[in-house]
Amino acid sequence: MTLHTVGEITAKMLSMRNDAQRKVSMGFFKTGHGEYSEGDQFLGIRVPVIRKVVKMVCKDFPLERVGALLDSPWHEIRLCGLLILVDLFSHVANHSGEEAMKRRDDIVTFYLHHTERINNWDLVDASAPNTLGQWLMEDTALGNPQDMLDVLARSADLWCRRISMVCTLTPIRHGDPSWCLRYAEIHLHDKQDLMQKAVGWMLREMGKWVSTDLLRSFLKQHAREMPRTMLRYSIERLDAAERKRLMAMR
Repeated sequence: MTLHTVGEITAKMLSMRNDAQRKVSMGFFKTGHGEYSEGDQFLGIRVPVIRKVVKMVCKDFPLERVGALLDSPWHEIRLCGLLILVDLFSHVANHSGEEAMKRRDDIVTFYLHHTERINNWDLVDASAPNTLGQWLMEDTALGNPQDMLDVLARSADLWCRRISMVCTLTPIRHGDPSWCLRYAEIHLHDKQDLMQKAVGWMLREMGKWVSTDLLRSFLKQHAREMPRTMLRYSIERLDAAERKRLMAMR
C-alpha cells in the first residue's frame, strides 16, 4: 500500500490510535499546564510504527503536503511529516549538480519556514541532524549557513535554539567539530534544561567522534561556568575520576 495524500496518511495514523500509550506520551512529553509542551495532543503511536508509515509514503511526496502534515494538531502526525522530509532530503544528500543543490536548498528553506511546528525535543532531534545538519556539509546557493544558524541560535524560542545545537551532530560525526564548538559557546549560559542537555550531548558526541582531547580543552576553558546539567551530560564518557574532578569544579 502506497500513501499519496495527507488524508490517506492522517487516516492511517488515526486508525493506529492507542489511548493507553497516549496517556504515557502526554506525561513523558510534559503536556500539562505550565510545562514545555502544554496542550500538545498525542495519538499514542510509537516511533517505530510511525517510521513504518513513512516507508509507505510515495517517494515524490510534495513539500506542500508535508506542510499540511506539520499543521496537524497531532504530535505524531507532525513527526511523520518531519520524517518524510528527512527521507526526501536523503535522496539528494551528497549528490553533485545544480538540481540536487536546489532541491536541498528548497527543503532547508521549507524546514526553516516551519520551525514553529517543530515544537518539541523529539521533533527537533528526529529532523535537524539529517536535514539542516547534513546541509551544512553540502554546497548551497542560500548564502552563509552560519548567518542562518545564528538567527536560530539567538531566537527566544527554545526549539529554534535546540535546532541550532542538535543539527551539529551530523558534522560532528563526519569529523567537523567547528559548528558544535561555536554553538556550544553561544548556548553556554542558556537557562533552559533542554538546551543544557542538548549542548552537553553534542559536546559528548564531539569527544566520541572527533577528539576527547578537544572536549577536554573545551572543558578546561568553560567547565567552571557551565551549568551542572550541561557539564554532567558532556563528561559521561570520561572515566569516573575525571568526571568527579570536573563536577567538583561546579
